[in-house]
Amino acid sequence: MSSTPWWKGVHGEWYVVAQAALFGLVLFGPRTMPGWPAWILPYALLGSIVGGIAMLIGGLGFVASIARLGTNLTAAPYPKEQGTLIETGPYCFVRHPMYSGMILFALGWAFWIHSWLTIGYAIVLFVFLDIKARREEKWLMEKFPGYPFYQARVRKLIPFVY
Repeated sequence: MSSTPWWKGVHGEWYVVAQAALFGLVLFGPRTMPGWPAWILPYALLGSIVGGIAMLIGGLGFVASIARLGTNLTAAPYPKEQGTLIETGPYCFVRHPMYSGMILFALGWAFWIHSWLTIGYAIVLFVFLDIKARREEKWLMEKFPGYPFYQARVRKLIPFVY
């Protein structure tokens, strides 16, 4: 048995811990700083509408991604031993739709609660998940010979853009 703690494991467990902490910061972290401007009408109303739509789309995308992975789903970014490469459903739009859904939900939440600071947290979450996706993709390339072809066809986190 390894003496390495589980959260420093070889399958990227620490990424999951950090991701949960960042998402917790998005949901429960401080929302403003003294002296920062409040959102006023019509921007507050627009923020609520855009935020609600983004949370709905992000949440649905996240759930659809989990459902499509089925038995391939794992908490750690390391692919399962008997896993298969999924390229259909939400995975035909982006390679990491769970991350995309989480980012879109986080941005939606920031707009919904009218928080400049939470928009910043959502951006940090985006950067972190991009870094996590890079590591995950190295493992996916090692496991699936066809992954580079999938990578060339499908964007990483934002359909048609990135």
